[in-house]
Amino acid sequence: MSSWLAEVRSGLAQFSPSVFPYRGFALALLIGIAGGWLFYKLRLPLPWMLGAMIFCTIAALARLPVAASGVIRSPMSAIIGVMLGSGFSPAIIGQVPQWIVPLCGLVLFMLACGVSVVWYFRKVGGYDWVTAFFSGMPGGLVEMVIYGEERGGDARIIALVHSTRILMVVMTLPFLIQWSQGISLDRAGGSGASMFATPLIAELWLIVCGFAGAFLGHILRLPAKTLLGCMIVSAAVHISGISDFKPPYEIVNAAQLVLGVAIGCRFAGTASGVLWKVLILSVGSTAILIFWMIAFAVAVSQVSGFSVVTLILAYSPGGLTEMALIAVALNAEVAFVAAFHIIRVFLTMIAAPLTFGWLGRGGKA
Repeated sequence: MSSWLAEVRSGLAQFSPSVFPYRGFALALLIGIAGGWLFYKLRLPLPWMLGAMIFCTIAALARLPVAASGVIRSPMSAIIGVMLGSGFSPAIIGQVPQWIVPLCGLVLFMLACGVSVVWYFRKVGGYDWVTAFFSGMPGGLVEMVIYGEERGGDARIIALVHSTRILMVVMTLPFLIQWSQGISLDRAGGSGASMFATPLIAELWLIVCGFAGAFLGHILRLPAKTLLGCMIVSAAVHISGISDFKPPYEIVNAAQLVLGVAIGCRFAGTASGVLWKVLILSVGSTAILIFWMIAFAVAVSQVSGFSVVTLILAYSPGGLTEMALIAVALNAEVAFVAAFHIIRVFLTMIAAPLTFGWLGRGGKA
């Protein structure tokens, strides 16, 4: 408890004027709102997240003084986590045995992605073995950066590669689904009602699940602890039948906006030469990932009861938060999609260092 309170104090200290980039964040937020509003008016997919993300990415590449401290992501992740947890229900327990075939497909998909993308960054990108290996792993950004840096890789490159992977997948996948399947993603169909139409108890449940989830994530030392902790608590509330509340859509849209701003601002302050090389290489690596994603989704769909779109979202090498939000917009099986992304991250966390140690120096050849 004391360590958690110390972490909370440390997090609050990051909002002090000497630490938090208020001016840069205010500019990024204004740019993000403009992008979200334009995407909303054009009825483009996930407007508040994608519009903010794309506009802030352009601003960062244009060297505008935009900034977003990582501390701002936590409260927004809590809101998204609670929303994702609301997609669980008592019926989900009975569906778990049906996940065996898609899980086998996920393992093979991860293997295909890892081998092909590591080779791509090693041979085409010219990165050293350690940097190429941890850049090519289809896992969490933070974990791969830590693992790679501990083993002598270039942490800056690894972080940029994974940030760009998430950016490009999130930028392309909603449009790909919308245009190929004829499904509209311009409104988040799975979000709750307006905050002016929901009872006060919905906001109270949001607050309770947010604080309880953040504490649980800290105690269990979960990756993406705020998001996963809040999702677990919210899922427990919904599976147990205690409540079926959903966060109001205004709050969810605001969280999407801030998350989009945070992703776009990741590229601020990076040397242009390094950044453009990573962006260009990431076009190729993203194409490889999307190829395997579609191939495995179509193949597994033939031998399971899941649709191609649901499997695409479950196998997608984008971020858990972003892919689950697309699932919400599609009224797809959010619990299935979220669970598969959690499994992918955990499998990569376990397998990546073990595989790297097993390959040893043979991988440098």
